[in-house]
Amino acid sequence: MVLIEQLSLGFAEGLSALTGETGAGKSILLDALGLALGGRSDAGLVRHGADTATVSADFQLDDGHPVKALLAEQDLPIDDMLVLRRSVGADGRSRAYVNDQPVSIGLLRQIGAGLVEVHGQFETQGLLDPKTHRAVLDTYAGAETLATACAAAWDLWRAAQRRQEEALAEAERAQTEEGFLRHSVEELESLGPEAGEEAQLAERRALLQHREKVMEGVATALSELSGDRGAERALVAAQRSLQRIADRAGGRLDPILDQIGRAADEAADAAAAIERFSADIDLDAGELERLEDRLYALRTLARKHGVEAEALPELRRQFAERLALVEDRAAVLARLATAAAEARAAYVGAAEALAKARRKAASRLDAAVAKELPPLKMERARFVTAIEALPEADWGPAGLDRVAFLVAANPGSPPGPIGKIASGGELARFMLAIKVVLVHHRGTPGALPSMIFDEVDAGIGGAVADAVGERLKRLGQQVQVLVVTHSPQVAARADHHWRVQKADRSGAVVTDVVPLAAEDRREEIARMLSGAKITAEARAAADSLLAARS
Repeated sequence: MVLIEQLSLGFAEGLSALTGETGAGKSILLDALGLALGGRSDAGLVRHGADTATVSADFQLDDGHPVKALLAEQDLPIDDMLVLRRSVGADGRSRAYVNDQPVSIGLLRQIGAGLVEVHGQFETQGLLDPKTHRAVLDTYAGAETLATACAAAWDLWRAAQRRQEEALAEAERAQTEEGFLRHSVEELESLGPEAGEEAQLAERRALLQHREKVMEGVATALSELSGDRGAERALVAAQRSLQRIADRAGGRLDPILDQIGRAADEAADAAAAIERFSADIDLDAGELERLEDRLYALRTLARKHGVEAEALPELRRQFAERLALVEDRAAVLARLATAAAEARAAYVGAAEALAKARRKAASRLDAAVAKELPPLKMERARFVTAIEALPEADWGPAGLDRVAFLVAANPGSPPGPIGKIASGGELARFMLAIKVVLVHHRGTPGALPSMIFDEVDAGIGGAVADAVGERLKRLGQQVQVLVVTHSPQVAARADHHWRVQKADRSGAVVTDVVPLAAEDRREEIARMLSGAKITAEARAAADSLLAARS
């Protein structure tokens, strides 16, 4: 990737510092991590002469980490170790993987946002977006339960409103159709269609249409069974003949006599059934005409309403319900209006409880951030959590308020959006102050994203830089923090120190990252203090900074 040929880095808990001369490649490292987190890709990231640039980022997730819930929603494999991988070809095409499963860049970016926050002079995630401020304040207020209840009450109110609106629209439609509905219900009730009736009538009609042939066959069958030379008479005659000699056969004819007896009984039953069938279709010569008329009436009415005849009973029920709605319109709408009003009142109650918690927490948050600003050389700056009541048209699942973090960099100037008022260095320090307050208040490090601060100390030095380092150190006690810095005061505060440097390898310039042991670290901080030529005074100052850190 650009100047990086191959590199593997592992960052531990706490505060890690990356230092190095300007141009050594620190920004390339952040670009690489950003790529793995779903950032924009570019063919220019691919090292000259290579086909592909590949970056993998591994994260160890504690139980309850919110990213695990996101993985579950997407049916992605879940483990304590999460591996994000991104490759970019020399043609600019990129591919993304989560735990070796291909995913969209959008999903990779969504997962990455829950794992790492990047704060710097020119790019800051999270708190720069006013859409996040309300949720941040709710978390600071410990109002997550109130926020959940408010969202649930909103859903119930909206559902009650939809039912009321749909019923009103249906009633209005039905009102205009009342004459049609009344006539249709009367017509359907007069006809009285029944489920399955058309199929039964069609079957009966088919039988009656072939009545003559059926009767002819039936008569022939009955003659063969019960006529003078029919099977029934023959069986009886055979039975009598065997009975006359049965006592001379030593009982061997008894089973045969039983079989013939049963056959004679079956033949008699069959003949009786044929006679009943014959009588059934021969009862009324006018039945076929009545069947035809009934089928015609059913099918004509079905065509009129554009349905199958089988659907007529259900259509009658629907029309009757719509007619009842017209006739009982006032009562139905009154019940739905009452339900909607009760749901609205429940939502307003839940939202007002949430708003009260927000207002109470806002003053505490402002005071806490204000305490962090003077040591960061921002004693004249002001941080304000603005809470604005929304008109009812803008209410939503998050409540009745709009929340925005505002800042005023100078006395007398009105507070404005944090991303528009603060300069680059001020913005990074504002973010640091807010993050210190929020993280120490929340106190759930397992669910917090890692944080990267890119040159948060730009343009400051001395005591202010030391204050920045001290706050980064405090953050590192709660969450993993990585800082890219040119400040020796900040670097001295780190739990782990890495130096980014260029090296000549096989005639090519590459970027390398070296973990620093105690002596190497002293030399690096001394270099940051004195420049190209490291003096004894610089080493002594480095020793002082490192000693103060411990």
